[in-house]
Amino acid sequence: MPLKCGIVGLSLTGKTTIFNCFSNARAQAGGGARSNIGTIHVPDPRLYEIDKYIKSAKVVQATVEIVDIPGLTKGGSQGEGIGHKFLADIQQTDAIIHVLRCFDEDTVPHIEGSVNPVRDREIVDLELQIRDLDMVMRKIQRVEKMAKSGEREPKHILEVLHKLKDHLENFQNARTYTIPEEDRKHITDMYLLTAKPVLYVCNVDDGSATTGNAYTDAFKTSMAGEGAEIVIVAGKLEAEIAELDDPEDRKVFLADAGLDEPGVNRLIRAAYHLLNLHSFFTAGPKEVRAWTIRKGETAQQAAGTIHSDLERGFIRAEVMKYDDFIRYGSEHAVKEAGKFHVEGKNYIVEDGDIMHVRFNV
Repeated sequence: MPLKCGIVGLSLTGKTTIFNCFSNARAQAGGGARSNIGTIHVPDPRLYEIDKYIKSAKVVQATVEIVDIPGLTKGGSQGEGIGHKFLADIQQTDAIIHVLRCFDEDTVPHIEGSVNPVRDREIVDLELQIRDLDMVMRKIQRVEKMAKSGEREPKHILEVLHKLKDHLENFQNARTYTIPEEDRKHITDMYLLTAKPVLYVCNVDDGSATTGNAYTDAFKTSMAGEGAEIVIVAGKLEAEIAELDDPEDRKVFLADAGLDEPGVNRLIRAAYHLLNLHSFFTAGPKEVRAWTIRKGETAQQAAGTIHSDLERGFIRAEVMKYDDFIRYGSEHAVKEAGKFHVEGKNYIVEDGDIMHVRFNV
């Protein structure tokens, strides 16, 4: 599934350090004008619980692509630094993970002279808003030419666009622009940057990994009422955890830091949710595997995630709920309990469904 999150932020926020912690890449922090691409493996303990009963040859986690986009500087929308490259790369993503610096470090001076995550968020938002405003203005010009013909539809589209223009000019993001569902098609074709869902990551010092600090408190206050998800992560600490290969060593390290699990695990799950994704499972002697689908997709669509032949030749899906499988311990026992379901192509797949697809090509 070609869904991807873009991880963004001002320069020297620690975003590449965090990117390296939860991806399979090892990008160089603080350098380059090229985006780094990696793959997130979505942590899901349910896979291993299923495998206790299946004892398959391997366990395969769900994945999402992550793009570490070069650090932004003020004026990026006007082409300062690598601004145009930065903004073009964001446009190719489905959601944004915005990393904010919430730590003091004398050896790493802040690009704006002081640590202030509220101001930093406004700087990035403004650059995205300026880019979006340019896109809206261009479409207005195109539609105005159409409107001169006297058609009603172009005039209505112009009303929608001018309201959006006013919204952006008032330093608001497109995602907060209230619009009737039937009019949404008039703006989605522009792939506006500020229309993308955002997850905010407060990168803190080691001592603030569990509780946050004054910077995170100020940022949360500034975001009150917006309903945005905010995750606190200590990037430097997470980098040290990621370097430990022994699971037991990781447990000890986490316990010493007061953490139950790496902060990036919470971040990954939040990103998964941000993309409106969830997982279904397949389980057999060769592998127990999680597959990524959008919430609301049907059994036939889910089958296509496994292989296009399964979608094309779909006959039915045999479904067990995760909780039922764990409770009864085997497919046979689930059937005996009357919890085994045979579903058609329009069945809406739920998170945690264990599925076997019957097909004929």
